[in-house]
Amino acid sequence: MRPSNHLAAAGHMYPNAWKQVNTFRQSKGKDLPDWPSWCFLPMAATYAIVSEGGAMPPNRIGDVARLSALIAWRYTQGVYQFEPAVYEAISSTTAKGDLPVEVLHRLPEWGMYIETPGLEDIYGFFAHLEFDINTKRSELRLLIDSDEMLYPIILHMGEHTVTEAIDRAISEGAKQGGINKYNWPFEKMVEHQSKIAHHCISLLLYLCSEEPDIARIEHELPQRPKAKKVKGEWKLFPPKKPKTWKVGEKVAQQLRAIYSEPKGETRNGPAPHIRRAHWHGYWTGAKAGQDRKFIYKWLPPLLINATTGE
Repeated sequence: MRPSNHLAAAGHMYPNAWKQVNTFRQSKGKDLPDWPSWCFLPMAATYAIVSEGGAMPPNRIGDVARLSALIAWRYTQGVYQFEPAVYEAISSTTAKGDLPVEVLHRLPEWGMYIETPGLEDIYGFFAHLEFDINTKRSELRLLIDSDEMLYPIILHMGEHTVTEAIDRAISEGAKQGGINKYNWPFEKMVEHQSKIAHHCISLLLYLCSEEPDIARIEHELPQRPKAKKVKGEWKLFPPKKPKTWKVGEKVAQQLRAIYSEPKGETRNGPAPHIRRAHWHGYWTGAKAGQDRKFIYKWLPPLLINATTGE
């Protein structure tokens, strides 16, 4: 399995990484600054692992993004496989407007791997959330698993669109590297990454939505693991092998019923038609209450005015 191979390669290159991760996690809010629970480990810690606490070798700077995604994924190793019809329906339904940051902060696992049969030359992508210790900025990090390499797409989270989020990240990267962004093929980079990111984010948003159609494994759904106390210390332990989560089996049945020819007697009134799939978001709970929550739902295509009464 490709994600497992990437994980094994990272462990071979950085054999002390997993032990260092435990040390950093145990120092959270103590010897190190605190960070939100939705971030497994800030990338500043990964930077320290890759650089071995010294100057960063130029040929290893790209390892920070790759290793960060694999660190977040290691403790759950969830691989998400969508039913083909559901995959096509969701990935083609673009979430418009600003990024629903609060929804994305609720990724069911710290790190996820989603297979993408609909993207040419791309097998899938890792996704995790980053908290920048210095700027306090949250980022959505996608690590694209392509034919040629693992490469990141970075989105600065906030009240802006996917394209704006990528534009901000690339601009910041150019600034930190002392590069005039317009010396790059800047617009093409933003356009290329935005096209891939829209596809990936639609899949992620479905997994973060209210009651996604995910088949249980041993009666359980994806979740962040809980630490176990060993010799007086709380530690997280990775699973022995990846878990493959099947997504959309029930929805696929509904889609097949919708797109099959309606049966039964004809009826007077408007002709049967299909309402396109779309995203719907709304707030629940009292405005000033602690239980207030932004709910996001993907509404599949609906057959309207069918003779079956559905």
